[in-house]
Amino acid sequence: MREAEPSQCEIMLQLLLTALLLVQLIQNADSGPIQEARKALRMDWFLRALRYMETNPETLDELMAPKGYVLSEGDMVMPRDRNAVEAIWPTREIPYVISEDLESRTDDILSAMAMLSKHSCVSFHKRTSETNYLLFKASKGCASYVGFIGGEQPVFVGPPCIVGNIAHEILHALGFHHEHTRTDREQHISVLTHNIMSGMGRNFEMREGETFGLPYDITSILHYGSGFFSANGLPTIVPNSDVKGMGQRDGLTEMDIQRVKQLYSCDVPERELETESGSVGKEEDTSYIYRMLYRDRHSPKNHRTTTAAPSASLQLTAAATRGRSNIS
Repeated sequence: MREAEPSQCEIMLQLLLTALLLVQLIQNADSGPIQEARKALRMDWFLRALRYMETNPETLDELMAPKGYVLSEGDMVMPRDRNAVEAIWPTREIPYVISEDLESRTDDILSAMAMLSKHSCVSFHKRTSETNYLLFKASKGCASYVGFIGGEQPVFVGPPCIVGNIAHEILHALGFHHEHTRTDREQHISVLTHNIMSGMGRNFEMREGETFGLPYDITSILHYGSGFFSANGLPTIVPNSDVKGMGQRDGLTEMDIQRVKQLYSCDVPERELETESGSVGKEEDTSYIYRMLYRDRHSPKNHRTTTAAPSASLQLTAAATRGRSNIS
């Protein structure tokens, strides 16, 4: 028998309880010299925890890992099969389903999908009978697998997740990783490890991946905000120059759009892809030909860092900054 999904009210109660736990995770509140001071300090940290949850929803699912899932970098769900084949979606027309418990968030989810489809060849439509589709379902934070995994593919949407957070998760589902993990980041940002929560330093590690030869984008919708996984309310990431908008969730940047166009070969007509695959209607062949055409036509060699990885690694992403830069 399928386990019942939690209601939005149940999720909100869980979030409030989590705020209490975060008080202990972020800072020991019982350090005041007298009882009244301890109470005031506990309340201060409780309010800070609530603010953290509101402004960093893309980290919540890792901090409160959903049953049966392993997360990385806050909002990226890891696959059970560590040898999962890396893949982008086998089509540019992606089916979706919005679960009943997220019906009240339908407009936000549609707006998030429109952020991508308005400027690229990737589009979304309600599922009819397709085998592979995105399922938007309720959670505490925001999260997604990275890349195409096949079948019903969940995208998690919690109460704090705004439109930009949801778009961030959809980009993960399309195959994109966090911008701050690029290997060329040190020219642009500094990671302040002493401010990071214990055990969360792994979420700031650099990783190899495909950048398409595009420059590092500190204002990308896929970039961490300054307060992600902060143990003390101080920044965990700071820009090396006077750049505004790091961690923004207002919309896709021009570089975000270019990455989607590159990965999904938007300059190649769909019919040409089908002709070259020689197997119209076979999703595996279509997915393969997308990758091969991308590599042959678009990918300069030695453009390996970590912006897009057509990876089937399911990674849960907690929504970052509710549209704010989150710089304390």
